[in-house]
Amino acid sequence: MRIVGLTGGIASGKSTVSNLLKANDVPVVDADLVSRDVLKKGTGGWKKVVAAFGEDILLPNGEVDRAKLGQIVFSDSAKRQLLNRLLAPYISSGIFLEILKLWIKGCKVIVLDVPLLFEAKMNKWTKPIIVVWVDPDTQLRRLMARDRTSEEDARNRINAQMPLDIKRNKADIVIDNTGSLDDLNEQFRKVLFEVTRPLTWTEFWLSRQGAVSALVSVIVGVLVCRKVL
Repeated sequence: MRIVGLTGGIASGKSTVSNLLKANDVPVVDADLVSRDVLKKGTGGWKKVVAAFGEDILLPNGEVDRAKLGQIVFSDSAKRQLLNRLLAPYISSGIFLEILKLWIKGCKVIVLDVPLLFEAKMNKWTKPIIVVWVDPDTQLRRLMARDRTSEEDARNRINAQMPLDIKRNKADIVIDNTGSLDDLNEQFRKVLFEVTRPLTWTEFWLSRQGAVSALVSVIVGVLVCRKVL
């Protein structure tokens, strides 16, 4: 099985690339969706976060006000690190469960869409790694336009993440998303070809089909040996 890493920065266009992959029938495990699930009311993650940050971060219905929590952690690195430590075990378990489900289904290629791929050191489990990159000015402008936020708030959110230039240097594949949507689509076609190329032998033996083949081979070998003996 091939596990592809997909990451980028806020307002870099990573979600657009993720949606393009889904539209081309490539299964995607979205860490943002997993993180939403682990913060749902009554879950273990919810209890940990409420205990650490207080009930002021809750909406009237008891769910976490993600926008308010985001403002708190993006302006305070210590609180951001605390939040990451609290939720990391739940998010990791959720991602593993989603991968397992897709493995059982027989998926040969899975994309992990993880904003903190390098920070969480999940990059060591993925190959190739795709980074969606934009220059800093474009990133700032797009974030302010998208969220209708101030420049200060936008800069705080961008600075809370690993710089895109560092991520680009760690990537196997870089998608430059500073241009138009047509430019992005043209790059994506090349990336899709690379992601969906035939599995290597190592990747095949890690897939469900490979595991079944190995099991069948062992059973046949045992039966042959018993017959010979």
